[in-house]
Amino acid sequence: MSLFAKKEKKPKYNAEEETPVIRCSICTGEKTAGFKDKKTGRIKEVMLIACDQDIISFKLKYGIKGDIEKVY
Repeated sequence: MSLFAKKEKKPKYNAEEETPVIRCSICTGEKTAGFKDKKTGRIKEVMLIACDQDIISFKLKYGIKGDIEKVY
């Protein structure tokens, strides 16, 4: 055990300023999960979605409940 072990920080997002979204590419079918700023509309991508399990993982990691909006 290391003397200087790092504690894992749980990532957070500000629900008042950001909305969780899944960005889907029409051309390639690639999906990425991230957060859309409510004021500017800019999307901050957080992770690649390869399967349905990744969406569940994204929801658990950030404490998201309910459906996530898809943006094309």
